Order: sequence, then C-alpha cells, then structure tokens
Amino acid sequence: MAFFLIFISAIFVNNIVLSQFLGICPFLGVSKKIDTALGMSAAVTFVLTLATVVTYLLNLLLVKWQVEFLQTILFILVIAALVQMIEIILKKISPSLYQALGVFLPLITTNCCLLGVAILVANGTNKLPMALDHNLLTGTLFAFATALGFSLALILFAGIREQLAMNKIPKAMQGTPIALLTAGLLAMAFMGFSGVV
Repeated sequence: MAFFLIFISAIFVNNIVLSQFLGICPFLGVSKKIDTALGMSAAVTFVLTLATVVTYLLNLLLVKWQVEFLQTILFILVIAALVQMIEIILKKISPSLYQALGVFLPLITTNCCLLGVAILVANGTNKLPMALDHNLLTGTLFAFATALGFSLALILFAGIREQLAMNKIPKAMQGTPIALLTAGLLAMAFMGFSGVV
C-alpha cells in the first residue's frame, strides 16, 4: 500500500511539471506531437531512474568522505554522461526518433527535473509518505513514479496541442500564448488531486 502511495503522490498529487514546475523546457518544447512526446518521455524515464540510482550511491560516498559540497557538480556530470549514452543508443537504434527529438535530446542534460529529483532523493527530502523509510528502493520508486508523472503530463499536453492545432485560434493566441494558457489549465486540473494522499 505504501508503494502505491508513492506512485499516486508522484504522478498526480506532486506532479513534477504541473505542481513543482520542474522540467518546463521539454514540457513546452517537445509537446507539439505525441510521437515526439512519447520518445522524450521514454528517454526521461530511463535517464531519471538510472540517474537517481547512480547519484544516490554517489551521494553515500560524498557523505562518507565529507565532501557533500561537490554534490551538484557531480550529479550534473552523471546526468550528462547518461544522456550522452542515451543519445548514442538512440542514434543507432532509432534514427527517426533521434531526428525527431533533435536539439531537445541534449537538453535533457539541463532538464532541472532530473537534477531536482536526484537531489531530492539523495538528501532524503523527496516527499515520500511519512510511513516509509528513506532508502535506495523507495528513492528509485519515487524517481520512476516521478518520471511517469512527467510522461503523463507531457503526453496529455501533446494531445491537447495536437487538437488545438486543428482548431481556429485567434492570431494573437496562436503558438506560445495558447500553449501557456493550456499548461496553466492542465496544472489547475491536477490541483484537484491535492489531498488524495
């Protein structure tokens, strides 16, 4: 039951994009088509989960050696290395997805969602239900659920934007203005989940 609460909390209640406003750049930039949003979601899910495990273990060494001040720099390096690995794999396996993601794949490196979750999990302030102990398993589950929440928000937003592209929108609202308004409405819809957990 407690692990179920982690998933509900991370996906709906404390959605990383719509409640905590981390990862807005790919959320707005890659959400024009569902296909691109699906690819970005898969890449972010893989990198976020793997980066959380690696940075959690790295943080244990930093605490042991009393050099916690290096945390942010080392976490950024780990995330950058993982993103580079994903980029190389995507280029070999799926060149079309690699081309579709374009400049946004390297932007995963600077996605504040990845760094934010890695720091939250490593420091033990990851908004887990109070009954759970903070350890690698709960931190990894939280990171995976957070990535699923990011994916849900991104795919929903991409679907809405595809529908909006087929409608007549006043010229002054086309493009970024309607996207920001839609994102705000989606965030307000997710606020309805607050109080569930």
